[in-house]
Amino acid sequence: MKVAMAQINSTVGDLKGNIEKIKEYMGKAKDLEADLVAFPEMAVTGYPPQDLLYERAFVRENKKALEELIKSNDSEIVGVVGFVDYDDEGNLYNAAAIFKGDEIVGTAYKTLLPTYDVFDEDRYFKPAREEDIRPARVEMGGKEVNLGVEICEDLWDEGYEIKVTDLLAERGANLIVNVSASPFHAGKRFEREHLLREKAVKNRVPIFYVNLVGGQDELVFDGQSLAVDASGNLIAFAKQFEEDLVITDIDLERGVAPRVDPPPYNREEEMFNALVLGVRDYFRKTGFKKAVVGMSGGIDSSLTTCIAVEALGRENVIGVSMPSRFSSEHSKTDAERLAKNLGICFVRFSIEDIVESYRRTLEEPLEKIRRHFGISKERDDPVADENIQPRIRGNCLMDISNRLRDLRILVLNTGNKTELALGYCTLYGDMTGGIGALGDVSKLEVYKLAEYVNKKAGREVIPKNVFRKKPSPELKENQYDPFDFSIVSPLVDEIIENRRGKQELIEMGYPKETVLDIYGRVRRAEYKRRQAPPYIKITRKAFGIGWKMPIVNKYDG
Repeated sequence: MKVAMAQINSTVGDLKGNIEKIKEYMGKAKDLEADLVAFPEMAVTGYPPQDLLYERAFVRENKKALEELIKSNDSEIVGVVGFVDYDDEGNLYNAAAIFKGDEIVGTAYKTLLPTYDVFDEDRYFKPAREEDIRPARVEMGGKEVNLGVEICEDLWDEGYEIKVTDLLAERGANLIVNVSASPFHAGKRFEREHLLREKAVKNRVPIFYVNLVGGQDELVFDGQSLAVDASGNLIAFAKQFEEDLVITDIDLERGVAPRVDPPPYNREEEMFNALVLGVRDYFRKTGFKKAVVGMSGGIDSSLTTCIAVEALGRENVIGVSMPSRFSSEHSKTDAERLAKNLGICFVRFSIEDIVESYRRTLEEPLEKIRRHFGISKERDDPVADENIQPRIRGNCLMDISNRLRDLRILVLNTGNKTELALGYCTLYGDMTGGIGALGDVSKLEVYKLAEYVNKKAGREVIPKNVFRKKPSPELKENQYDPFDFSIVSPLVDEIIENRRGKQELIEMGYPKETVLDIYGRVRRAEYKRRQAPPYIKITRKAFGIGWKMPIVNKYDG
């Protein structure tokens, strides 16, 4: 029997486009003589639709679109398609329709509704009842098959009392299909593979795992659909970060199929490709065509520009260098050299006159305020003079984006996760952007990814001097970043991704003074992050949709 996994890139809310894509891949599966074709979770609506689910018209239209798809199906292939179902009481269900020809033969509802990290499904859906978890009986390949269908989290059951995969097997399933929309983080493929092998061996049943691919807001879905036979052997492995259709010819009576080898693994390669897909789909799905990047000559903006070129093409990237009197000569030349290496549009202009204009304009009103409250100029915070510069740069990038409307330009933010965690960034300045490429990439990982860019190209794309120079915002004379990133970057990761407290960090060997300083910075910067652009998520815990910390927070860890 031939099973097809249709790993497609759905777009949230694009019901018509998603249905057309489903039809296209059903046609491909039919041409390849597949008996069964399965699509990802919520393939009809896109995932996650979030509060679109409160719009009843949207929910009705998604079901109507699915019904029309099935009615028009002139093939005897069995299909499994994710959608949103509802009952007479208005309850919503994360569902998968099982159909043959133009008739629905079963509907599976998701049982385990995750409410952690980026997930909030209990907010919208009602779970399946345990007694309703059973396979659908359907004819495939000339045989009657008990087809077990489950949805994403139903496989990840360690923290739940109900074990959906086990129940489907106990109730007669001789093939299980898991339709999924599982967001990417680095190395996640190994978790999925381990879990599938474990479940298949335990229940002596083959499992096909069909995952969504594509970017949706800050989430990236990596695809990498896979299947294992009843002995836990890997029998199918789809492409990463690309749409794919994988056909597996399985002997269902014995539950076995020819083994396949997984592709080699490179952490930096998959992280880079995830960022590229996230940026590309964000632009494509929102209708923007070109990116404008502020190029400082530093490592962050250099890597961001390379990601933009890979995602959008060199003809769609604009690099802007905006030096002040504190900008070093090497920063100017490194930015220009990178732009030339990439072949992008590049412009440079000084912001010094604008900085002086700001100071002159504000001088009188500031003095009036000081006199009113009886304070002296000597009490002014000197950091304000530094922050004027990134705010001017952010405004200039936004003006380029807004003014040249025919080019449909979006500002691509360049800040990294470590600096965002520390609040070492300027609100309404270098935090400007419609989407951030590196907001979930630590400072140390930025260097590794930049090295990967040059290694992949086989030449010096990012100039060597960018790697050698000490990180600096160059907002005053002889200024350098006040952190040892070899210590601070992993420390921040422990706080954010592993949720370590201060005492635990100290016991792990981090210097006490450093822990107290960094922990306090992370807590105090929450108000900045709440106003930051969305960032592409590539780790287990990123800022944004899955980070829900209060701004007002007196707990000091």
